[in-house]
Amino acid sequence: MSNVIIGLFGSVGWDRGAQGVAGEGRRLADALGGELHAIVLGNASDDLKQGLQSLCNAVVVADQNGLDDYQPETALAALEQLAKDRGAKAILLGSDTYSQEITPRLAHRLGGSSLADVQAITVEGGSVRATRSSYGGKALSVYEMKLDPAVLWVRARALDTAEGSVGGSVESASVDLPEPKVRITERRVEETDGVSLEDASLIVSGGRGLGGPEPFEELKGLADSIGAVQGASRAACDAGWVPPNWQVGQTGKKVAPELYLAIAISGASQHLLGMGDSKTVAAINTDPDAPIFKHCSFGVVEDYKNVVEPLTEKLKALGA
Repeated sequence: MSNVIIGLFGSVGWDRGAQGVAGEGRRLADALGGELHAIVLGNASDDLKQGLQSLCNAVVVADQNGLDDYQPETALAALEQLAKDRGAKAILLGSDTYSQEITPRLAHRLGGSSLADVQAITVEGGSVRATRSSYGGKALSVYEMKLDPAVLWVRARALDTAEGSVGGSVESASVDLPEPKVRITERRVEETDGVSLEDASLIVSGGRGLGGPEPFEELKGLADSIGAVQGASRAACDAGWVPPNWQVGQTGKKVAPELYLAIAISGASQHLLGMGDSKTVAAINTDPDAPIFKHCSFGVVEDYKNVVEPLTEKLKALGA
């Protein structure tokens, strides 16, 4: 029993999150000497199916009525039925809200073990080991998953993608769906202009050190000059300077951009937990002892007012 299953919702498409889950699943399956199977609930785009085929030995699509509109009970029942007979050592799901909701319940139904917010997965002596942050991001903990399957939701967008040419099969599946005892009756979609914060490859984020809402307009010019999305610390959001959905941190969004520019953000552990997977971090802060400088590749000890405007002008000139 050394196969790996990844669970996805058809609505996601072949985005960065799906690519991260599939890439980690492929690496884990290879380490275990097994196959990688993808289970997709709901209508899957051709782009998603083709992307999964390149990395998976089999792609199973369950797109019958009742699975297009996510409901926890039906999604859980479908995953349980489709995963049971596939000899899975591990089942990986993404960091979307739906996957987070059903991960522990799926593990319980399959008699396995579960872990949330996984950053890395390894195989030691035939056992799956998962790494995640602890103590508010101040340390990393490694857990050995004693019961199979290990059902894990992973920081999908922070994981490396993978190249593949497996050419797996695509098949349709039908499952018995129960009448749900609990049903989602209303959804509120967060409005975003362009790319969401979680999907952004470039982020310009501001903190309490900016002193008010007006400087965020100045940061907008900097963000626009490089096509970045704006973010903020919890303190800036709590003060009402920017919308709550800008918050990056332990209780906000967890992001993994190619570049994270932290301006007037001290770097509390809760904030670092939300942006710690960034590929490159740059910071501007007046305090040379600010914790953010211990976690960045480039740092400028200076008042942001003396940096942001000339930097924006330079970047606009380079863009032109």
